[in-house]
Amino acid sequence: MAQLYFKYGAMGSSKTANALMTRFNYEERGQQTLLVKPRLDTRDGDHMVRSRIGLSYPCIYFDEMREMSIMELEQNACIIVDEAQFLTREEVLYLVYLVDDLGIPVICYGLRADFKGDLFPGSEALLVMADKLEEVKTVCWCGRKATFNARFDKTGKVVKEGEQVVLGANDQYIGLCRRHWREGNLGPDFAISAI
Repeated sequence: MAQLYFKYGAMGSSKTANALMTRFNYEERGQQTLLVKPRLDTRDGDHMVRSRIGLSYPCIYFDEMREMSIMELEQNACIIVDEAQFLTREEVLYLVYLVDDLGIPVICYGLRADFKGDLFPGSEALLVMADKLEEVKTVCWCGRKATFNARFDKTGKVVKEGEQVVLGANDQYIGLCRRHWREGNLGPDFAISAI
C-alpha cells in the first residue's frame, strides 16, 4: 500500500544525500523513480539535485511533474521530492492524490522549520498529511541533536529576522540544538572558520 513519507531534519542532516541514495536503491533493483524538486530551489543548477557530499542527479521540477499524464506517473515505483518545505499546501494535496488515488509511494525530504523557528508551508502540510514522519538527525557543534536552522550573516552573527526563503547552504545556514539556536551561538570554532 502506497504511503506519503516526510523525512525532515535540520541543515546538514544529509536529507538530500538520503534522497539520492533512496533513488539509487530503487533503480539498482530495476524500479524506475521520479526525482522532483520545487522550481524555487535553484542552488544546484537547472534540473539538478546535489548533496553537500557531492552526490548529484538530474531531476524534474514539481510543476513539470504535474503536467505528466497518469500513465507516465504510474510507470514510477516511487516519487522522491527534495526540498519539500518549499511546496505549497495545494502541492502537498496533489502528492496525497498520487498516493491515495494512483497508489504511488511518495517520499519527501525537507526542513521542518525556518531560521526563525516557524514552520514552512510545505512542511506544515506534510506534518499533517504524511502517513509516516521520520527525523533525519544531525548534531550541533556541542554534540546535542541539532533541530534548529540558524541563518547567519557575513560577520558570523545569527539573524532571526528577514524573508523566510533565502537560498543558501553552509555559507548562510547551520544546524544547531535549541539552546544554541536561542543563544545565537555558532560555536567556538565558527568565528575562526567563517572569517
